[in-house]
Amino acid sequence: MKAFTCDHYAVALPSGHRFPMEKYRLLREAVKGSGLVPPEDLIAPKPATDAEILRAHDRAYLERVKAGQLTDKEVRRVGFPWSLELVRRTRCSVGGTIAACRAALRDGLAVNLAGGTHHAFRDHGQGYCIFNDSVIAIRTMQAEGRIARGVILDGDVHQGNGTASLAADDATIFTLSIHSERNFPLRKEQSDLDIGLEDGTGDVAYLDAWGEGVRRALQLSRADLAIYIAGADPYKDDRLGRLALSISGLAERDRLVFELCERANIPVVTVMGGGYARRVEDTVRIHTQTVRLAVEAAARLSPGRPDR
Repeated sequence: MKAFTCDHYAVALPSGHRFPMEKYRLLREAVKGSGLVPPEDLIAPKPATDAEILRAHDRAYLERVKAGQLTDKEVRRVGFPWSLELVRRTRCSVGGTIAACRAALRDGLAVNLAGGTHHAFRDHGQGYCIFNDSVIAIRTMQAEGRIARGVILDGDVHQGNGTASLAADDATIFTLSIHSERNFPLRKEQSDLDIGLEDGTGDVAYLDAWGEGVRRALQLSRADLAIYIAGADPYKDDRLGRLALSISGLAERDRLVFELCERANIPVVTVMGGGYARRVEDTVRIHTQTVRLAVEAAARLSPGRPDR
């Protein structure tokens, strides 16, 4: 199974910034150190091109991001100070999801050790998201003639509002979001299927809702490819989460996705989404667990799946 990484583009954040940028390096080191993915299958992808990004985003917005011409309000809404390194890293993260889609269509599964930037809208970013990698990647696969339809299975604790907005008038992309209803973003968009959960929802209730939601999404979407946003932030000790899943509960969430997609014969790309645990080690442990389960699922598939 191929895994794509972009943490070689280092982004310096101000001291005390609450986004755990180091989790990407720590995740790659954990995946490499544990031998989950052979070194030759841990790949630095090509950055997304302008043409690819424009499949989801407004040209004026793209140009302002590239030139560092976002307003102070826009920068605050994104949550990251602008830098050339941030733009490069963002392009590479999107490129990782695109490359993972191609690999999954060939092999059945693939992973991007970043991605899941589901708060990015057509003409603005939000919530640590600048470009929407999932929508860009699905539309790139469509443009390359590899797929007709895609489904986005969003397990991040926050609603995928940017994804919902971008795909609102696109019948070829089905969007599922299961999230903390009272959490950010306060103003929700309408996904094809939204499952909003109450604060403190734990493993049993979450998994019941998640399993039903994924089954419905796969049935209704008739998709050729799934992108799974495996956010670590439903974890009970996440600073921005408001749900109460255990680490073992999150593992069961991941297993459900891989098993249901396998039964439906739908290739699946896993991206990491958010994770803000009080101990960054917990976030890395959850993300590493997701990669491990993806590797196990990939091992069950017959080799040589034809490229689409």
